[in-house]
Amino acid sequence: MINKVVLHFDDGTIQKGTTEDFFPNKELFHLKNCKTGANSQINFSGLKAVFFVKSFDGNPAYKEKTTAERVGFGKKIRVVFKDGETLIGYTQGFTPNRPGFIVFPADPNSNNERIFVITKATIEVKFYAVA
Repeated sequence: MINKVVLHFDDGTIQKGTTEDFFPNKELFHLKNCKTGANSQINFSGLKAVFFVKSFDGNPAYKEKTTAERVGFGKKIRVVFKDGETLIGYTQGFTPNRPGFIVFPADPNSNNERIFVITKATIEVKFYAVA
């Protein structure tokens, strides 16, 4: 399966492309750059997160809703990255000793389908209390 991804690196750089061999339990995958067509090998080291997107363009003016309740996506979670960015969504599994974990956006209309968060790029991962 070909996935559209936007890679966010620790140093603030971004790469967009497609991947056919991303697996959360393997720290290497390949990216085909969406502009140049060049293939490169990507390692989790130096990565902040892998955003699996519907479109490379998205809608920069869209304001994501963080209060939406989504059933069947796991527990609601807040992730704070070392660069200060905060991500609110749902996860079906977070274990601090794993290299990363999947977060589904809280907003069902998000351009992001899911986000693979690199654990070492975070400073806080917190579950919301069930009301």
